[in-house]
Amino acid sequence: MGNKVLVTGATGNVGAQVVRQLVAAGVAPRALSRRADAGLPDGVEVVRGHHFDPATLAAALVGVDRVFLVWPAFTADAADAVAEVIGARRVVLLSSGAVVDGVEEQPHPIGRYHAEVERAVARAGAEWTFLRPHGFAANTRAWAPEIRAGDVVRGAYGQAASTLIHEADIAAVAVRALTTTGHAGAAYELTGPEVLTRVEQVGVIGEALGRPLRWEELSREEERERSLSWLPASVVDSVLDGQAELVHRPLPPTTTVEEVTGTPARPFREWVADHVDDFR
Repeated sequence: MGNKVLVTGATGNVGAQVVRQLVAAGVAPRALSRRADAGLPDGVEVVRGHHFDPATLAAALVGVDRVFLVWPAFTADAADAVAEVIGARRVVLLSSGAVVDGVEEQPHPIGRYHAEVERAVARAGAEWTFLRPHGFAANTRAWAPEIRAGDVVRGAYGQAASTLIHEADIAAVAVRALTTTGHAGAAYELTGPEVLTRVEQVGVIGEALGRPLRWEELSREEERERSLSWLPASVVDSVLDGQAELVHRPLPPTTTVEEVTGTPARPFREWVADHVDDFR
């Protein structure tokens, strides 16, 4: 094999951070991207293509012994083929906090397909580490068009509370698992350090922009219709069910980011400060 790290999803929120943090750590990554102009740091080797294509993936893996693997699909149909090509390398998989261990059937469709990908990676003999983040702070960018257009953010379940995580913290854990020992066989539950409702998240964004923002509560059906523009119908109801659950039973934050990296997870306010221009 070799001593190079392949980063799939290298232009995504987490993948781009993994590339940058590897470079900062003195590790030369190879980036797999469908974009010719990937916008990655100078000196990063970029291979054109998608890791769901076995031929492209096999070529990108030449000289590689470690892989950061993302799964940008709502199905695990390609999981066995991808895992077979990767084989017994060290794999850090960006999975999902929706995966539940010790159950015969996953209760959530997002957890279901991520669990299938996890199983495929393990079956292929990889030295695996699974990253299972809960809410992504970056998902609040979905509110950006409304915030740029006015002072009202509309949605259902405004009192749903979650522990949003900065993509840089997910990447920091990934880089540790890729470059140091002691992470094989670990499934890391990753969260931010605080529990904030959706209403409170909007308030933090407003503070960073210097203007008050207001939450306008929608019905579940109104939110469902809006969500169908970007989520498959098979997933929408489960996402809304999850938000409803978080109104009454929010999940507590974990300390995994600090335990793995030695640095506490960044608060949501810091993510907003890093990305405030996205909302202007």
